[in-house]
Amino acid sequence: MHKLAASKAASIRDLVRHKRTRDAERLFIVEGLKPIEELLASHPTYFQALVVTETSLATVDQSFAGVLERSGCPVYVCQERVLATLSDLTTPSGMLAVVRQPVWDQEAVFGQPELFGFYGECLQDPANVGPIIRTAVALGLNALWLSSDSVDVFNPKVVRASAGALLKLPIFYIPDVALFAKFHCAIVTAEVPSPQSCRIQDIRTLPRRAVVAFGNESRGLSAFITQHASLRFHIPIRPEAESLNVAGAAAITAFHFSELLHDPTT
Repeated sequence: MHKLAASKAASIRDLVRHKRTRDAERLFIVEGLKPIEELLASHPTYFQALVVTETSLATVDQSFAGVLERSGCPVYVCQERVLATLSDLTTPSGMLAVVRQPVWDQEAVFGQPELFGFYGECLQDPANVGPIIRTAVALGLNALWLSSDSVDVFNPKVVRASAGALLKLPIFYIPDVALFAKFHCAIVTAEVPSPQSCRIQDIRTLPRRAVVAFGNESRGLSAFITQHASLRFHIPIRPEAESLNVAGAAAITAFHFSELLHDPTT
């Protein structure tokens, strides 16, 4: 156990605040006892450091202390006022961890004979992207792709909203959707109701290799993607509801499509 040095605190603060630092060091921050405990139990080798206040350290149970010790993760102790300068929470939890970003093999994902994934175009709200990651893990999707102008999935707000699912789902950033055609994946688009889209409940089969595309929270999908879609659908909602947010639409879509038999002729 070590006292948190000012230089170490500064590097952690950079990870919290700056995407370029997270990208360069391939690290991200997890805050709170419960998410740290769950990730430590499932992925102990990913932990690079644990920072904890003296007060929080005194409250951890023996089982957590045992898992932490077996992981070999260095522990740094600091005062509450110091941790408050590192956290992006209004009320810091008293504990944060520095965790290594996972590395996924995109060609291995595309190499599967059947594939069901999501693609997000310019998704910028962490409160949407985090739940989409959780949904994808819960319903067994193979991967999530995001356009390069989408929010960083290792942003602390996305990390919290994903509730530990970040290390369980392959996630890739791509410049455009041409990659899907290269690997023989059909693009299926979630849209607002139009004569060109069918109701989701009318879809009875899905291509064996399908990626469902969701658009920006305010603008929707670009015309380029909808023009290249093999299947276009919408989710009917009651007139008094203006719209579904993208996380809600993704959850409904994942549940419905995960139950469908894949179309063997596609």
